[in-house]
Amino acid sequence: MTSLLINKLAKLQNSVDNIRNICILAHVDHGKTSLADSLVATNGVISSRLAGKLRYMDSRKDEQERGITMKSSAIALFYLEEGKEYLVNLMDSPGHVDFSSEVSTAVRLCDGAILVVDVVEGVQPQTKVVLRQAWDEGIKPVLVLNKVDRLVVEMKQDPLAAYHHMVQVLEQVNALVAEMFNQEVLEQSSKVTQEKKNVEIGVDDVYDWSSGMEDADDSSLYFSPEMGNVVFCSAVDGWAFSLNTFAKIYSKKLGFSESVLQRTLWGDFYINMKAKKIYNGAGAKAKKPLFVSLVLDNIWAVYEAVVVRKDKERLEKMVSSLSLTVPARDLRSTDPKQQLSAIFSSWLPLAAAVLSMVARKLPSPAQLGPERAEMLLCSKTKKFSSLPPATQELKQHFVSCSPSGPTIIFISKMFPVARSQLPEHKARPLTAEELAGRREVARARHAEKQLSEGAVQLTAEQMEQLTTREKVVAGVEKETEKEPEIAFIAFARVYSGCVEPGQELWVIGPKYDPAVTAVSLESGQVPLNCHVTRATVDNLYILLGRDLEQVDKVPAGNVLGMSGLASSVLKSATLSTTPWCPPFVPVVQSSVPILRVAVEPVLSSDLPRLEAGLQLLNQADAHVEVLVSEAGEHLLVTAGEVHLQRCLADLTEEYAGCQVTVSDPIVPFRETIVIPPETDMVNEVIQEEKPEEELVVMETPNKQCMVKIRAVPLPAKLARLLEDQGDLIKAMARQKGELTNKTMEEVVKLKKEVFNLLDTDERLQGTGDKIWSLGPKRCGPNLLINMTDFSSSEVWPGGQVARDNTDTRTDMESSLVQGFQLATMAGPLCEEQMMGLAFIVEGWEVKEAGEAGWGPLSGQIVSLVKDCCRRAFLAKPVRLMTAMYVCNIAVKAEVLGKMFTVLHRRRGQVVKEELIEGSSTFTVTAHIPVIESMNFGAELRKQTSGMAMPQLVFSHWEVVDIDPSWEPSTEEELLHFGEKADNENPALRYMNDIRKRKGLKIDEKLVEFAEKQRTLTKSK
Repeated sequence: MTSLLINKLAKLQNSVDNIRNICILAHVDHGKTSLADSLVATNGVISSRLAGKLRYMDSRKDEQERGITMKSSAIALFYLEEGKEYLVNLMDSPGHVDFSSEVSTAVRLCDGAILVVDVVEGVQPQTKVVLRQAWDEGIKPVLVLNKVDRLVVEMKQDPLAAYHHMVQVLEQVNALVAEMFNQEVLEQSSKVTQEKKNVEIGVDDVYDWSSGMEDADDSSLYFSPEMGNVVFCSAVDGWAFSLNTFAKIYSKKLGFSESVLQRTLWGDFYINMKAKKIYNGAGAKAKKPLFVSLVLDNIWAVYEAVVVRKDKERLEKMVSSLSLTVPARDLRSTDPKQQLSAIFSSWLPLAAAVLSMVARKLPSPAQLGPERAEMLLCSKTKKFSSLPPATQELKQHFVSCSPSGPTIIFISKMFPVARSQLPEHKARPLTAEELAGRREVARARHAEKQLSEGAVQLTAEQMEQLTTREKVVAGVEKETEKEPEIAFIAFARVYSGCVEPGQELWVIGPKYDPAVTAVSLESGQVPLNCHVTRATVDNLYILLGRDLEQVDKVPAGNVLGMSGLASSVLKSATLSTTPWCPPFVPVVQSSVPILRVAVEPVLSSDLPRLEAGLQLLNQADAHVEVLVSEAGEHLLVTAGEVHLQRCLADLTEEYAGCQVTVSDPIVPFRETIVIPPETDMVNEVIQEEKPEEELVVMETPNKQCMVKIRAVPLPAKLARLLEDQGDLIKAMARQKGELTNKTMEEVVKLKKEVFNLLDTDERLQGTGDKIWSLGPKRCGPNLLINMTDFSSSEVWPGGQVARDNTDTRTDMESSLVQGFQLATMAGPLCEEQMMGLAFIVEGWEVKEAGEAGWGPLSGQIVSLVKDCCRRAFLAKPVRLMTAMYVCNIAVKAEVLGKMFTVLHRRRGQVVKEELIEGSSTFTVTAHIPVIESMNFGAELRKQTSGMAMPQLVFSHWEVVDIDPSWEPSTEEELLHFGEKADNENPALRYMNDIRKRKGLKIDEKLVEFAEKQRTLTKSK
């Protein structure tokens, strides 16, 4: 990019109304990066001939090899339309589910989004996810229907069939928008209904039964070509158009106004050329719609002339009739792709159509609404009005995007850059003054050389000084080598004020509360543990894809890179000049990191390098988690297999620079109990029922405390509800008195659902208001229920409990709850968390005194309750629960059978399969255990010759329906499974693998069923 254009971009940063911060969102392989190439080519960064092939925004080597984007990156583009100059900050984001956190970091900094959909494949799972992310962040999307060329070349559809196919895809996308809109409207109307309940209705009054859908205005939400927020394109062939493009062309030829054509080019309209009129009802009268006759027929004709018939004469006639200037060299080319690109780039340039839509339809940073400002500054669990007045005033600076207000910046991620690639370390062209100075120095040196008569003999002292100087220089070089080769740049946006190099800012952590410490920070005092530090900004950069350019000042509304914050910011943070600024709401992650491995260096001497490398990796990747286990192992937690491979490659090649050994994946399990089964493993009815001792009674060693506990399985829906509502329960426990009205409504709704689900089980009826605690970590899917005469504390906010201070159990209550927390944190099967259990405390007695010498009673009660819960757990039929992926596979019909074979081998279950209309591709949805998913993608591609593409994302927990301790015992089971039980018990295998990893005792034989080897031939 030329220095003139860079100066123009830096100047445009001051005009907020002409800035567009946008990101490209799509499912994997729907053409985001190819589309970005064509937009980048308009600024001369890459050749227009390479657009769609180079994938400029994929700067990593593994991105180019795999053909998928793995990180979000930004580039500033200049766009001129009708004399108005625009600065477009374009962000390309990944479509693979493993890197959905990168999408979140890009979406947070944007005001608008380009949603790209492959017109052949239609709406895919990740399309729904990214559209939901954009909706939740409150940013406005526009639609690009990509790969229209596939309808011609690959699917061989005629223009009318292609038009109907596009209508269906557009309806699919709009159905997603409608679903999200309806959900939001119904939530708001339920809030209004709650307020109306307290109002008395008179005899003559009519109750309003409306749901609010009738009054809600959704006219501007949907994607509609006539509204100008849809573009049809082929990124690989470099063409795109909106209805406005052809409305301008045909308004001159046909004599209709542009506004009429804009309204009628899409839809059931046809033209009568004799009457020179446009009529409705093309389908009923078997006429071609305008979009087919005026638009698609012409595009299909070009493809037919170039790709199908290869008719050069016809092609030349088309070029001349369209008055296009196409180089003769391109027309003579034998490569049809080059011919198509040359004709279409001259006729329907892609960048012009897309950037015109961006400039007209997407908002500028100055149009950031008050709702989004509140959403960024205040979490859903708090009221915005509960924030300090000085904090609430900041909203005005957000909405107006004022460069004169207090500086407020949000950093969404830190990304690594080689120090040699930073602008200040790059070689730059010398100015005329510097060249003249160097010329004078060279002349003076040459004059000295001529004056000297020859070589001068150095004395011993001079030689010694020279060697000393060389040693010092070598030492300095070694010290400079120690400087890290990687620099971290903050990927950020200025929401208010102006930032300059050398400016001091507050770095605000996620737990900072301005109401508590802002006053003392203003006076210059920094209290301990206030989650805020001071940092100085080094350099500011414009982000230009693979390059950076230094700038002196960045005003509000711009996306930028910032250096010098690596020691102050780990992954994301809020920066501000005022201590009254609250931390921004954390970026919402759509996927959960579930896959963990232990890493250790091959050479033990490389351990410090590995630890330093893991710290760098943790900072560079927004979604990775680096932990140290209790056993001292270094754990790496990632979103999936592809994410793990990328992290390990970065660790070994860049950050640590040493070879590492990676353990088998450590997949979390859950322990649970079930209702006693009625049939055995061969579906025979179990006749002999063993009497169960469900109630477990235990005492402390000093006989002072006695507890009676019974374990009962929770209904599956209730366990899932508590798991899903973990964040709400956590907020409920932390901020009982400060919950917003909306959060209180959610709590009341949750309470009602919990009560209803508890009443569905006979043993748990009426226990809803007796819930003592939830576990583990006070927000998990297990309940501790108090059925004793002791008045325990209330879990639900607003509950008042009369405490009896004379009761000795009052002081010991926290110890009992702590014992329950420890028991649910590590179950007896393999020390994994419990899930879906209710521990009913049916008796609790504490005597005045007990035997001496057993230590504090509180500690004894913790151990007692923990052991008692474990024993009550083992008194029931126990099961393991495994984490499950939902697997979406796009597969060709001819390899469907091979795909099912691979799925069943991995214990997968097919949920549904759908045929994509008009193609031979099936979309199969299946559930597969995370533990069985290693190398699943590689095996599937190998078996299907690359005709199946899986996407795995964590879905739910599922019970492994077999007892880990089961062995064949009945005659039928022995007959079916054999005495040796050749069919391995998967639950036992999982349990033993976990116990072996954790160093727990395993009950298994090293040699089992050993038999003497017999040779087939006699020894001679």
